Amino acid sequence: MELYLDSVNFKEIDPALELGFLTGLTTTPTFMHREGITDMDSAIKQFSQKVPILHIEALGNKVESIMDETFRLLDLGLDKTRTVFKIPISLEGAKACKKLRNKGLMVNMHLVYTLQQAYIAMCAGATYICPLVGRLQDQGHDALTMVEDCVEAVRTYGYPSKIMFSSVRNTEHVRNAIKIGVHACTMPWHVVKQLTQNDFTDTGKEQFERYTYQLTTKVQDVMQTENIMLRYEATIFDALIYMTKTKLGALIVLDNNDQIYRVFTDGDLRRFLQDKETINHTKLLDLQPNSPVTIDAEATLYEASNLFAESKVDNIVVLEDDKPVGIIDVHDVI
Repeated sequence: MELYLDSVNFKEIDPALELGFLTGLTTTPTFMHREGITDMDSAIKQFSQKVPILHIEALGNKVESIMDETFRLLDLGLDKTRTVFKIPISLEGAKACKKLRNKGLMVNMHLVYTLQQAYIAMCAGATYICPLVGRLQDQGHDALTMVEDCVEAVRTYGYPSKIMFSSVRNTEHVRNAIKIGVHACTMPWHVVKQLTQNDFTDTGKEQFERYTYQLTTKVQDVMQTENIMLRYEATIFDALIYMTKTKLGALIVLDNNDQIYRVFTDGDLRRFLQDKETINHTKLLDLQPNSPVTIDAEATLYEASNLFAESKVDNIVVLEDDKPVGIIDVHDVI
């Protein structure tokens, strides 16, 4: 199924083209009016230089006026092998379509609302036939069945026309177009952007990224190294200041031989908060030593994650050559 962007907004066209697989662009005078485009010919020339295939309006009430407008547009410098001329379905439009097709030009017969209209467009040899699904549904009609009938008619009778699903309002319309088997679908940029979105996909991607991060990132790449160590002569108040700076829930307390005396945690701190005198004067060496959970700096975050789960602690001391060099928080590995 060919994918067309239905727009005249360059801020939408440029990123859509970056996808690399856009078949082309469909335009309407309504879009140009809405975007405030006053020089339509200039805009058309710019579009033609950007997109692989461009669908533009060739209006007229009679065959002659439609033909004249088509060739006037071609005289702007358009490539006839990359330009499709849009003509509203009518008997005059069908006659013009047949003449233009005989001259090797491509035609999109659009504003199609019934199978009978589509049939006339097929007989005229239209390159594309464009039912407006959204508009038909707005009027309470079974648009999807009509489009399906058009596809079946092309298949049954061997017409060369391509059925283009248009007036797309949402991603469900695109799903319908795929199921019906239309040959082309033109849609606004906001719908194109939604086609790859799915909550399960997002959740899976986030999970893959998290696991990849854990498996490829080393502990030393995320550990906190500044303001995390205190001598055991320091007071609990000193520990409070350091923990406030680091925003970590723990500090490494060293003795005079640079050996780990204990880890002082925010849980320890909370036990002393109500006693200002204790906080100001109690030294860390007055507390009982403990044995912190440690990990090597070369270990991965995956290993650290398992260690956090096993030990049920919130902070782990990082060692390099058996010496403390940092500390990691449980949130660093998530």
